Amino acid sequence: MLREAIATADTIEQAKEAACRELGVESYEAEFEVLQLPVKKTFGLFGGSPAKVRAFIKTSPADAAVDYLKTILDCMGVKDASFSMQEEENGALISISGDDVGFIIGHRGETLDALQYLAGLVSNHVDNSYYRITLDIGNYREKRRETLEVLGKKIAAKAVRTGRNSSLEPMNPYERRIIHTAVQTVEGAKSWSEGEDLARHVVIGPIEGERPQPQRRPRGRKPGDSRGPRQGGGNRPPRSGNRPPRAHQAAAFQGKSSDQPVVQQHSDDSAAPLYGRIDVKK
Repeated sequence: MLREAIATADTIEQAKEAACRELGVESYEAEFEVLQLPVKKTFGLFGGSPAKVRAFIKTSPADAAVDYLKTILDCMGVKDASFSMQEEENGALISISGDDVGFIIGHRGETLDALQYLAGLVSNHVDNSYYRITLDIGNYREKRRETLEVLGKKIAAKAVRTGRNSSLEPMNPYERRIIHTAVQTVEGAKSWSEGEDLARHVVIGPIEGERPQPQRRPRGRKPGDSRGPRQGGGNRPPRSGNRPPRAHQAAAFQGKSSDQPVVQQHSDDSAAPLYGRIDVKK
């Protein structure tokens, strides 16, 4: 894509400088075409015409992406960001550096991914062809890739050991590919993607499928017992609602101190309490 500007001035050099200012580039970055030579006025009063120059620069898809990112970051309040560009086959890696640019990454790279997507759309409109833009800040992409590789191998090993499937959080296609590649290095594990759109995520499991898991017996229940767990355990029958008072309670009721020793004796007296008559030594 070409960007051009036409300017007029008294001389050709002045016209070139004016055209470059309009493009926002230095004179060595542009190419020029002289459209009209300056003509001096006759006797300094009649006729004459100024110089007219056309300045143009060829904008690559990567250059268009950088220009767009500069505008966006300026609106976000980032004034001192610098860009380095490394062109690749059908794409380019753009790295952003500067003070306080870490917030551009966002939660787990969501803001960085959004800017990368928009910059890619701008670059694809330059030549109306596919051009892949990769955006990076502080080597975040490499660090994230290493983290995902470790995670994929760890979950794959766990799936093989336990025989159960594990679902990961939703990820973009680039991060899902990293997980799939890492799982392939673990023998006996496989991975696939499930979900739609923003909910698409990776599932990791054993190659032979999930193994049946033994059912855990609830605590306090014996094998073959269909009833719920007993309160307090054991086979003791439920206590009666008319339970006699304890020894120290009976002593207190009779006006005696509960600190005195209590002796329980058995008697054949039918009027005796259930647990025997209580006698207090004097």
